[in-house]
Amino acid sequence: MAQTFFFYDLETSGVNPRSSRIMQFAGQRTDADLNPIGEPYNILVKLSADILPDPYAVLLTGITPQQTLQDGITEAEFCELFMKEIVQPDTIFVGFNTVRFDDEFMRFLLYRNFYDPYAWQWKDGCSRWDLLDVVRMTRALRPSDIVWPVDPETKAPTNRLELLTAQNNLLHEAAHDALSDVHATIAVAKLLRTKQAKLFDYLLSIRQKQKVSEFLKNNKTFVYSSGRFSSDYEKTTIVSTLGPHPTSQSVLVYNVRHDPTPFLNMSVEQLAEAWRYTKDKTVLRLPVKALQFNRVPAIAPLGVLDDASKERLQVDMDEINRHNKLLAAHPDFYDKVAATIEHINAARDTKEVKAVAGRAKPVDEQLYDAFIPDGDRLVSEKIHTAKPDEIRTFKDSFQDKRLKQLAPLYMARNFPQTLNDDERVAWEKHCQQVLVSGGAQSRLAQFFNQLQEVSQTKTDSKSHFLIEELRLYGESLVPELEG
Repeated sequence: MAQTFFFYDLETSGVNPRSSRIMQFAGQRTDADLNPIGEPYNILVKLSADILPDPYAVLLTGITPQQTLQDGITEAEFCELFMKEIVQPDTIFVGFNTVRFDDEFMRFLLYRNFYDPYAWQWKDGCSRWDLLDVVRMTRALRPSDIVWPVDPETKAPTNRLELLTAQNNLLHEAAHDALSDVHATIAVAKLLRTKQAKLFDYLLSIRQKQKVSEFLKNNKTFVYSSGRFSSDYEKTTIVSTLGPHPTSQSVLVYNVRHDPTPFLNMSVEQLAEAWRYTKDKTVLRLPVKALQFNRVPAIAPLGVLDDASKERLQVDMDEINRHNKLLAAHPDFYDKVAATIEHINAARDTKEVKAVAGRAKPVDEQLYDAFIPDGDRLVSEKIHTAKPDEIRTFKDSFQDKRLKQLAPLYMARNFPQTLNDDERVAWEKHCQQVLVSGGAQSRLAQFFNQLQEVSQTKTDSKSHFLIEELRLYGESLVPELEG
């Protein structure tokens, strides 16, 4: 089957893929030349009664819970459509910042609806890509013939999709509407391929983790574009590999723009402090980053740097070479950095244990706790072909306790009409626990507090309408929860 792109975008109830939900999905398939194939998808997904949207997210997208309930389909219905119609062999799933945002929402969605959360992006020749870092590297290395935006307030370079399309006269009817953003992303892809085809096709060719691994074996020092790097240098720098990450499928790279001397004799504790994020740009920060094989990093050999690129990025190769020699003379530095990661992880784990003491982590958020056993995958497949009122019979067939807990939630969220009295009571208790427990600190109380705050700053008619809709939605849940 010929390779195709599937451009997609989501609008969500919040920014956390573990606890927030997809409210709108839009996508368009194209051929390898970026020409549309078939009709686009534009789907609203019903918000279940145990989820409260972030008011700021609704103000941004304009999508209310009531709209999803009136015009949307359930998560189970959407997952079935997605897996049957959209996940086709040799599809490259692509968007604008999808790897760090949209893909994560899709994984958690598929997990809580008993589908493999990963296979859609690797099985049968499928893969994923992300245009945001392609834009960053193009701006850094081959910016000619494209108009590059700056933030209208800070005057700093920015790669926001709506500004990129506006500056280049590309159609983008409504930013933060998923379908409009999909069309805009395709337009940006066409712009990049038209103006800088060689770089576009190169980055497309190394999107898969096997290609990334192969590149890293052959290039110890290379060009790397990432949102973690300073916009002063177009989010792009020169890095050198220190060694493998001690706990994940990635490598640790050092930003050799920076002199390693201040860090070489630091203790693990001092390195951990230097690694901690701070907005204060005067604080000395450890210029080390994990480069993950499976996150389609924008990387290129040093040979891509022409004189114009070196000047634009303020790259001094003599300085780079000096810094590399210092790193080579201190091989123990990598060992200390690896130990620093383990120190940071241990501190984080201790903090998380204390934070959840007395309460269990919601099962919806446990995707990355472990892989699903093979036997449970077979049971999950049977759930998708079972009649709704038969789903309850599968609960005890699972080995994985997460799936045992998900089964009644899956049934209540997607097939509420099939619940018996005991199941309905259990669902209502679940909603009450999620939304009302904690009194003044409960999610529902915080939701109404947010609405009050927002109403004092957003006084235009559209915002007023959305705030009132959210208030009515929150109030509609109260009688059910109190009952």
